Formats: sequence, structure tokens, C-alpha cells
Amino acid sequence: MKRPLRLPFPQMRLIPLAALLAFAVLAAQVAPGAAQVPARVEDPPYEAELMRLSEILGALHYLRPLCGSPDGTVWRDEMEALLDAEVQDDERRRRFIERFNQGYRGFSSVYVKCTPAAEAALARYIEEGGALIRNVTTRYNR
Repeated sequence: MKRPLRLPFPQMRLIPLAALLAFAVLAAQVAPGAAQVPARVEDPPYEAELMRLSEILGALHYLRPLCGSPDGTVWRDEMEALLDAEVQDDERRRRFIERFNQGYRGFSSVYVKCTPAAEAALARYIEEGGALIRNVTTRYNR
């Protein structure tokens, strides 16, 4: 059953290439305005992009199965991979998880069945998520 993300995860520093490629492949299969998060001094320069990606992953975790995709926990698992790769402290982890849950709850409170509007939002989020990943990995990958 779908559920918001709540568990703490081990810490690493770089986004695993496999997780990024998995998202890019799924984005390409579905379809070819980021909210701003106040950054802390110790946050990396790509913090706002990763926060937006967290929100998008939450929305995809709700919308894809709603619209008939057999994704199961793929998007929640991608969020866990992002946390494993990127998050080093509890406060930052909490902010990432809040954004994931915000994306999930935002759509679960509006859509109980797949509609053309839900499908349009899904396509936009897939496109935006892919663009965020390409931007972050192109600009900041070592």
C-alpha cells in the first residue's frame, strides 16, 4: 500500500548513478516551476533543486499508480536512494521527507481517480524531475 515516507535512512554523500539513471529511464518512458526552500549556509548549492525533486517524487508516488502504472514503491524507493546518497543530518532529512510528503498529500487530497488533469500533472512532473536531475548532475557531479 502507498504511504508517505517517514523512516530514517543511512547516510552517504553522492547521488548514486543507478538511482539517477532509473529516474531518467522512467521519465523517458512517460513523457519527454520549482518552489523555493530557504537554504542554510551549510546546504549545498543545489539544495533547492533536490527539495523540489523530493516533492516531485512524492507526487509521482501517488499519481503513477493512480493512473494505472504498476510502479509499486518505485518512487518511494527513489526517495530513499536520494536520502541515502545526500542527507547527512536529521534536520535536513526531515526537510526532504516533508517535501516528499507534501508532494504526495497535495495530490492525494485532490485526486481519487486518474483524470486528464492528473495525467497532465504527471507528465509535467516527470519532465521537471528529469530536468532537475540533468541540471544537478551536469553542474555539480564530480
